[in-house]
Amino acid sequence: MNTDKILAEAIAKDYAPKDNSKIVALKKLDKKAKLPATIFTYTFGIISSLIVGTGMSFAMQVIGSGTLAMIAGIVIGIIGFVLCGINYPIYKRMLEKGKSKYAYEIVELAREISEEK
Repeated sequence: MNTDKILAEAIAKDYAPKDNSKIVALKKLDKKAKLPATIFTYTFGIISSLIVGTGMSFAMQVIGSGTLAMIAGIVIGIIGFVLCGINYPIYKRMLEKGKSKYAYEIVELAREISEEK
């Protein structure tokens, strides 16, 4: 096996003009439909986790001291856990909304691709 040839072909492939085929357009549409839901989910999940961590810090009296800090920490932690819990249903709803927004274009393009072959 000629590894130099394989390496040369891999490098040349990176510099070759990109093919604007229908498959590439279909992948872009799919990504466009899913990206907003994914970005929101990661952002919301990180914020929710930080809220949980803040609540735990108050509850364990790392931040503040006394009974009031502990009670506030428990309440803040519960709020954070609730937000973590609703993250997935929100993601599913946003994903379905994005898919329905681009469904017609994606289905039409997929039909064109399948009819060509």
